[in-house]
Amino acid sequence: MMSGLLSWMIFLPLIGAGVIMALPKDNHRGIRAVATVAAFLPLVLAILLLAGYDPSTAAFQFQENAAWIPALNVNYHLGVDGLSVPMLALTALLCFLACLISYNITNRVKEYFAFYLLLEAGMLGVFAALDFFLFYVFWEVMLVPMYFLIGIWGGPRREYAAIKFFLYTLFGSIFMLVAILALYFTSTPHTLSITDQIARAPGMTHGFQMFAFVFFFIAFAIKIPTLPFHTWLPDAHVEAPTAVSVLLAGVLLKMGTYGLLRISLPMFPMATKYFAWPMAALGVAGIVYGAFVCMAQKDLKKLVAYSSVSHMGYCLLGIAAYGSVAALTGCMFQMVSHGLITGALFILVGVIYDRAHTREIDAYGGMWVKVPVYSGIMVLFVLGSLGLPGLSGFVSEFMVFLGAFPYFKITVAVGVVGVLLTAAYFLRMIQKMFLGTVAGQTEHLSDINAREMIAVAPLAVMMIVLGVYPALLADYIKATIVNLVKVIGA
Repeated sequence: MMSGLLSWMIFLPLIGAGVIMALPKDNHRGIRAVATVAAFLPLVLAILLLAGYDPSTAAFQFQENAAWIPALNVNYHLGVDGLSVPMLALTALLCFLACLISYNITNRVKEYFAFYLLLEAGMLGVFAALDFFLFYVFWEVMLVPMYFLIGIWGGPRREYAAIKFFLYTLFGSIFMLVAILALYFTSTPHTLSITDQIARAPGMTHGFQMFAFVFFFIAFAIKIPTLPFHTWLPDAHVEAPTAVSVLLAGVLLKMGTYGLLRISLPMFPMATKYFAWPMAALGVAGIVYGAFVCMAQKDLKKLVAYSSVSHMGYCLLGIAAYGSVAALTGCMFQMVSHGLITGALFILVGVIYDRAHTREIDAYGGMWVKVPVYSGIMVLFVLGSLGLPGLSGFVSEFMVFLGAFPYFKITVAVGVVGVLLTAAYFLRMIQKMFLGTVAGQTEHLSDINAREMIAVAPLAVMMIVLGVYPALLADYIKATIVNLVKVIGA
């Protein structure tokens, strides 16, 4: 087991950001090279993490624990289990691929890549932290670079979108901070250890669990985002540069569901059972609402953004079925699958926007004739998103429905409508953009290039592999999910 592997994963991007800040601002080639290496090395370490992780146990592995602020009993505590290993690997992969897509950034390149690597460090830290102080620091670290990445390098309404994202997330963070402080002052001795707080869960009163669960849920629901906290997402996605949209959809949204699985379910089991039905209702509402809104979209990027609201509803529905190993496994599958598929879709939207400078669906037609390689790849990921059997999206949705049905029969039946609507809006988009005669902006398009192909090919391979052989991911998370269900006491 490599000593300090998790720390190296988190801080190598920070070191890269420091090196970039020392380079001349007009050395664009050197800045891009340093950023690429700094994003690639965590991916290498993530592969070593996957290779060295023992999936047969639910115990935390690769732990690093050192006193940080002894007076407050705050520790620098990192560790991974079946929940965090897949998310760390997904984050490292998407950050590297999105870095390649960022080569088209020509404005303030130095600052862009410095903020980009700071964002990566924060995201990796959230998935590895086992101390609330450290968790909260990493959670907030992400807020600053994301604000600037949208606000400086975004679209025409970038300032509005950045401020809206900042205010929503900060609002949720305040609730999280209050809940963390409540946990700290009600524990004896005072501790911010996530594992210690889970261990004391049986001793928490029902009223305290209800209070803490609600406060954490508000913070996590904003990040997912769950209705009615979703309105920041379409604006942020549409205005953000392509690489930032990839990370926003592929990683940041998953931090909300990860927080529920890591903190809320095992730490507040009584509140989890009490709020199970409302969570299921919110999940299904998101599935159906997001799909209906997608039906009305004319902007391709906004369509993909609202599809995230719909697809993250599956995760919340799976979490609501807390007593089902299948449902919780489906939730984890959806987190990974959505990251792969939607990340690729945003890359592909960026590819076509860079060429035609419009995202209007009606501006294109007959693309399959003009750009066949791009069209084939785009349709492949669209089929994955709508849940075609043999691709990862089908596995995740099927497992969520299978596990949740015994608990919420009518709710799940309503949720299935979302699957039909998803097929409807995506197939309509395929018909308008890729079929028929060549028209509109399609006349001037060139096909996907090698760099862009490198960015989406690994995601396509993983989507197909997980769809055909889901045990590849299920084996990593099984022991942790089984233990989680046991801890909740379903």
